Amino acid sequence: MLDEEVEMKGGTAVRSTAATDSPRGHEGGNVEYRQRQRLDRYLNFFSSLAFSATLLASWESAGGSLQAGLYNGGPAAIVYGIIISGLGNLAIATSLAELASVHPTAGAQYHWSYVLAPCYRRFISFFQGWVTVFSWCALVCISPYFIGTEIEGMAVLAHPDYEATRWQGTLLMWAVVLIPIIINVFARRVLSVIEVAAGVMHVVFLPVTIATFVILAPRNSNAFVWDTFVSGLSGWQNPGVVYSVGLLGVITPLSGVDGIIHMSEEVKNAKTVIPRSMIYGTIINTIMAFGYLLAILYCMGDYAEALTSPTNYPIITIAYQATGSKAATFVLMAMGMLPGWIALFNGLASVTRLTWAFARDNGLPFSDFFVKVDPRYKIPIRALFLVTTLVFLLSFIQIGSTAAFNAILSLSTLGLYISYLIPLVLLVFKRLTAPGDIPQGTFSLGKWGLPINFVAILFALYFSIFLPFPATLPVTGENMNYAGPVLGFIMLFAVGDWVVRGRYKWHGPTMAYSTE
Repeated sequence: MLDEEVEMKGGTAVRSTAATDSPRGHEGGNVEYRQRQRLDRYLNFFSSLAFSATLLASWESAGGSLQAGLYNGGPAAIVYGIIISGLGNLAIATSLAELASVHPTAGAQYHWSYVLAPCYRRFISFFQGWVTVFSWCALVCISPYFIGTEIEGMAVLAHPDYEATRWQGTLLMWAVVLIPIIINVFARRVLSVIEVAAGVMHVVFLPVTIATFVILAPRNSNAFVWDTFVSGLSGWQNPGVVYSVGLLGVITPLSGVDGIIHMSEEVKNAKTVIPRSMIYGTIINTIMAFGYLLAILYCMGDYAEALTSPTNYPIITIAYQATGSKAATFVLMAMGMLPGWIALFNGLASVTRLTWAFARDNGLPFSDFFVKVDPRYKIPIRALFLVTTLVFLLSFIQIGSTAAFNAILSLSTLGLYISYLIPLVLLVFKRLTAPGDIPQGTFSLGKWGLPINFVAILFALYFSIFLPFPATLPVTGENMNYAGPVLGFIMLFAVGDWVVRGRYKWHGPTMAYSTE
């Protein structure tokens, strides 16, 4: 494999790598142009850690997705499920961190799959790129959807005669997205300050919220929290299936551990900072989500009233049961919504860099257009507008069916775990067949690498199997979980794009930015 390093301003090196399995080689006409499309490094360790921790917004989104666990499994499924989710995602984060310490690039998963694949590496990395980009675009929809519909839910609490409509929820989603778009374009340098401020809110607001519940709400018994398993409400009868389907509410808050990796090319000393930020961010969010859910379960009032809340969010009713005050409920909800909203700043930034990297490697149609980095604002504005356009288009689905839009949310989590599975399976194969060929980075799992990789794969497989399951039986067009079919369509689209365009244009990750 031919490596050629080109030194650039600021000590940044660009490595142009020719794919060994491509008889065509690189289409050299655009290589020099693409090498110039680089980003400035301005994020340090603290802003990167705050970015990683805030992006997950674990306890904030755990409140929004509480209904899934209450409906399938109940308190025991939630409290033990968040432990399982935390351990599984930590295994995934540490495994990916080892790869990130060697190749910290915005392309991340598709870059690693290309490097690790023993054969068909061009197709595998291309396929991986499409799945990862689309999954992250769907993931960005979660924050505006939760916040927009929670605002509607609070309006219902304030005015019981108000009837929330899906089109109003879509308009609120657009309003929620607007400011993060403006900040990403015009105030990129302020993002590092926003990350730290958001990280402080993410940490400080949690104990305030927990203290409010503990002081004001009556206490449930230990048996209710740790031993109460609820089944039969959804139509699923098998306890294992009920438990696994209910895990969606605790898997979603910790999905997206790779978010900070896609910012690698704007992080100083990325080979050291990125792995630490991933691992610490996952640990912090797991502890916070566990503490939050534990407090909610101990302090929640009437179970049926929360589950059938007219606000469509049990957490709003639980907060109102605890405080007895609508104003206090609004404050508690705002303390969860504000850090979750700022997490959208991070999500947009992360998926924009991922999309830009995919375009940089000719993965997208019209890649030459979307790869451009604006010389004034130093960000890939065209890639950002592509992502936000897709988010706006996906938001229309909610107007037709909330169930279909919820499937999009499931799709994002499902797609992400599949994007983790591909490089992890290839990494384990490499460990078993040619361990000496695995490059060592600044972070290494050492002798624990293989068992931790196996654990990560088992968790990702387990999550991926049950995420497409419908939440209720019998299955109808309204309650159908469309995550599986939609992801299947994206995969077929990726294969079709490969046949029509990709096999001629895609030669793997052609550039890797050093962190020196």
